[in-house]
Amino acid sequence: MKTKDIMARLQAKYPGESEYLQAVQEVLESIEEVYNQHPEFEKAKIVERMVEPDRIFTFRVTWTDDQGEVQTNTGYRIQFNSAIGPYKGGLRFHRAVTPSMLKFLGFEQTFKNALTTLPMGGAKGGSDFDPKGKTDAEIMRFCQAFMLELWQCIGPDQDIPAGDVGVGGREIGFLYGMYKKLAREYNTGVLTGKGSTWGGSILRPEATGFGALYFTQNLLHHAGKDIKGCKVAVSGFGNVAWGACIKALELGAKVVAISGPDGVCAIPEGITQEMIDYMLVMRASNRDRVEDMATRFPNKAFFTAGKKAWSVPCDIALPCAFQNELSEDDAKELKSNGCWCCCEVSNMGCQPGAIHFFQHNGILFAPGKAVNAGGVATSGLEMTQNAEHISWSGKEVDEKLHFIMKSIHEQCVKFGTQPDGKVDYVKGANIAGFMKVAQAMLEQGTI
Repeated sequence: MKTKDIMARLQAKYPGESEYLQAVQEVLESIEEVYNQHPEFEKAKIVERMVEPDRIFTFRVTWTDDQGEVQTNTGYRIQFNSAIGPYKGGLRFHRAVTPSMLKFLGFEQTFKNALTTLPMGGAKGGSDFDPKGKTDAEIMRFCQAFMLELWQCIGPDQDIPAGDVGVGGREIGFLYGMYKKLAREYNTGVLTGKGSTWGGSILRPEATGFGALYFTQNLLHHAGKDIKGCKVAVSGFGNVAWGACIKALELGAKVVAISGPDGVCAIPEGITQEMIDYMLVMRASNRDRVEDMATRFPNKAFFTAGKKAWSVPCDIALPCAFQNELSEDDAKELKSNGCWCCCEVSNMGCQPGAIHFFQHNGILFAPGKAVNAGGVATSGLEMTQNAEHISWSGKEVDEKLHFIMKSIHEQCVKFGTQPDGKVDYVKGANIAGFMKVAQAMLEQGTI
C-alpha cells in the first residue's frame, strides 16, 4: 500500500470532501508501515474497502415551524463499517453538516469503536438543521420528521444511533418517541443516550468528558506526571465540555477557561460546581453564547469576544467543541502560554499542522478517537443493559468506563511506543483500531 496513491484516487473521486480526506490521510500515514507487513491485507484490498462506507442514506426532512411555515432540511445516515458489530455512532444537528463531515466522523468512529473492546461497528448521521434559536416544539417536530425517514434503517442489532453535537437527551427523547410509534414496539436498544427513567444508562451524559479525563490521567501517569493542581483550558460548553469540567474538578485540576463561538471566558480562580451546573442552562437556552457565564458570574468569569480558550495560560488543553477547532497558530500560542499537554476530546479537533507542532515540540498529544471513546463505550454499556433488561448502578458503570479507558491507553502504548521509548498516541490508536477491524474483514471474506 502506498498512501499517496490511495489518496490521489480518493481526491479525484471526492474532490470537495476535505474533512473526510483529512481523516483518511491521517490514518493511512499511521498504518502504512504495519499494513505493508501483512500481504494478506493487500491481497484482500482491505484499505481500499475500509475507506469507503458500506452505504449512505440521504433524505429530505420536511417540518413546520411555530409560524406555520414549512421548512426543509437534508438528513443523512452513513453506515460505514460493521466488521466487528452493528453500526454505532451519533447524530449531529448543525448547519455545517455535510456528507464529507459525516463520512469523516463515520470513518473515525469505526476505529474508535474498535478501541473500546466492545463489539460495535462505525456509523454517523445527522442533518443541516440548526437547533440554535429553535423552540422545544420546533425541535420536536423536526426530530419526528427526521425519524419518519430514518426508522426503517436502524435497529438494536442493525444500527444504533446516539447523540452528538446538537443532539442531547431532549432530542433523543423526541426521536425515540417517534420511533416507538412507527415501529409499534418498545425497543429501547435502538437509540442510546436515553433518559434514565426509560432505558438510559447512569453516567451516559457525563461519559465522554469523564472518559477523556480518565484517559488524560493515564497518559500523565505514564509520563510521570499528575493532573492534580494543573490548569486546564476547555473549548466549548456543551455536554462534552460539561462532563470534562466535572471530572477535572473532581481530580483536583483547575479549569481556567471555557469558550464558545462568541469568545472565551477566563476563570482565574478555577471553575466551580455552581458554574458547571450553569453550563447546562447555557446549553439548553440554544443561545450558543459563552458570554452568558460572565453575565451570571461577573466576579469570577471574564469574557473576551473573538478569542479562543487557547489564549488563556494553561498546562493542559482539552478541545471539546468541533473538528479542526485548534490550528497550528493556536498550538504555538498554547506553547508560549506554558501548555505541555493537549488531549483531543472533540473528533479531529486539531488541524494537522497543530498535531505536527505538538509532536515536534515536546507537547504530549493524544487523538480524539482514543481520548473521547468513553462516550460511545458507555453507549455500548447502555446497549448491554437494554439487551438484558437491567440497569447498573453509577458505580458499576464508572468502574467499567475506567477499565475501558485504561485498556484504550494500553493499546495506544502497545502499538505507539517508538524506539526512543516515547509514545506516538496518534499512531498507536490508529494501528490498534485498524488491526482489529482489518482482521475481522479478512476473516469474513470479500463482501
